Amino acid sequence: MRIALYEPDIPQNTGTILRLCACLGLEAHIVEPAGFPVTDRAFRRAGMDYLDRVKLTRHASFAAFETWRKAQGLALVLLTTAAERSYLDHAYHAQEVLLFGRESTGVPAAVHRAADHRLRVPMRPGLRSLNVAMTVAMVAGEALRQTGGFFTK
Repeated sequence: MRIALYEPDIPQNTGTILRLCACLGLEAHIVEPAGFPVTDRAFRRAGMDYLDRVKLTRHASFAAFETWRKAQGLALVLLTTAAERSYLDHAYHAQEVLLFGRESTGVPAAVHRAADHRLRVPMRPGLRSLNVAMTVAMVAGEALRQTGGFFTK
């Protein structure tokens, strides 16, 4: 299972997500440009002392990410508040990348069109969105539960 962040804005959220990936054994991908310097120092400042324990790949652009993804034969699952379908109604498999949008603006229409699946976290009406790190944790947990990817020892 792979987690990808599209042009993240907030280093603390990214650090939290990278720590989650390290602890759960998930690959992490950052689609640049980010809204902050994507450096080890920036993540360490965000409390990311697990950086050496996560497999992190940086992609210079969405086009570069797409070239990589297609070469790997991976399906793209976009988590977005604009989706109709709940993340709980999706059958996850290991050959997917779970993509989460930028905290401030989500993803552009071209990224929506590139997605094989678009999912959302159901929420109470009138509320905008969850924190992206919380959303990643919820969705990754369900994906790992379904695929048997949790560590058992």
